[in-house]
Amino acid sequence: MLTRISIFLLALSLAACGGNGDLFLVPPANTPAAPVAVGAQSLEVRDVILPAYVAEADILVQEADGALRPVGGALWADDPRTGITQALARRLDLGTTATVAAEPWPLFDGPDRSVQVTIDRMVARADGQFELGGQFAVISRSGAAREFLRRFEIVEPYAGPDPQSVADALGRALTALSTRIAESIAR
Repeated sequence: MLTRISIFLLALSLAACGGNGDLFLVPPANTPAAPVAVGAQSLEVRDVILPAYVAEADILVQEADGALRPVGGALWADDPRTGITQALARRLDLGTTATVAAEPWPLFDGPDRSVQVTIDRMVARADGQFELGGQFAVISRSGAAREFLRRFEIVEPYAGPDPQSVADALGRALTALSTRIAESIAR
């Protein structure tokens, strides 16, 4: 009898884990008309640092009471840190003249420069605006280039509190961030 109860409880717990919900990707970047000429041949994008509430797989939307709540069981298709890091690296690779890869650097010779992004705010706000804020650092691996740290605040509208609208807004915000990073390296 104990065995049947144990099997039933195991089956019940496995069934609860089975329904992961819908998975959503950060939309790919559009290829810009002309890449920004930057003063580096190669750039490494270090793993993006995220606040705890963003590092979870749930897609969150802020409601009128200020609470961040999951959107109907929708999840990011990739680990948020990995997904955002890869999306940013791809946008910088397409949008600059440098060869860009996410950490760890895949080639024998190290990159000329590294980019470290720390996101301290990423929220689909109740007012229909998607906010992405934090800072980025551009690091010279050899010490030959100027290093700097800059804050950013990007706001993009989103169509509604559904997961695809949030994902689309995140994609546009990452494109805007990659443009700011590229322009700051080009100076």
